[in-house]
Amino acid sequence: MTIITRDESRNIGDCLDSVSFADQRVVLDSGSTDDTVELARAHGAEVTVAADWPGFGPQKNRALDLARSPWVLCLDADERVTPQLRAEIEEQLARHGEQAVAFEIPRLTQFCGVWIRHCGWTPDFVLRLFRLGQARFSDDWVHESLRPSQQGVRIIRLRHPLLHYSYPTPDHYWRKLERYSRDWARQRHARGQRTSMGRAALSGLVAFVRSYFLRLGFLDGAMGFAVCTMQAQAAFGKYFELYCLSRHGRSQPLP
Repeated sequence: MTIITRDESRNIGDCLDSVSFADQRVVLDSGSTDDTVELARAHGAEVTVAADWPGFGPQKNRALDLARSPWVLCLDADERVTPQLRAEIEEQLARHGEQAVAFEIPRLTQFCGVWIRHCGWTPDFVLRLFRLGQARFSDDWVHESLRPSQQGVRIIRLRHPLLHYSYPTPDHYWRKLERYSRDWARQRHARGQRTSMGRAALSGLVAFVRSYFLRLGFLDGAMGFAVCTMQAQAAFGKYFELYCLSRHGRSQPLP
């Protein structure tokens, strides 16, 4: 099992406890200023501290390089494996043995104390469990994805959800939005992509219509409306950031 961290003292203990069944628990930290590293070690993890930050995809691949178990489960610190999901994972691994398979896990996300079951957030299948050496993360700074690195790997979907405690308060959402929007825009600008204010505005509008109406966000009540509105702001924000970089005609280095 692998996790990358930075200032995750609020989450790391519960996350590691939820995967106490793993043969090896790897934590790769990128310079936490809180007691994340100490807590991770206290909860039985093998902790390595990296001196630099290459982006989410490369950092997660670094964590994979530290893994030794035949199967790898990649988690974020704000995720939890339930007892039901643990039982399903153990059953599936016993069933498939040496076969070339990987597993997508449905993820259920909580927003300000409410589980969001629509808005495009559910179902949210994430590829996280695979045989060591048969998958790698993309090199993206943000919004990285795990991809099978060998031909013929069969993808199986599990039934029980991975719990995602990503946004306990609006402040957590805004902080993530600011960082992801900035890094996404700088990454796209460095690749030569340009945009306009019209595209930014349209992206925000489309994001709200899609998540609130087409993906039934209204069924999640007040919090569903909040999520869809914030998704619209996120869509506008990242394209607005890219628009500003395009307008000034310069590429800023990623932090």
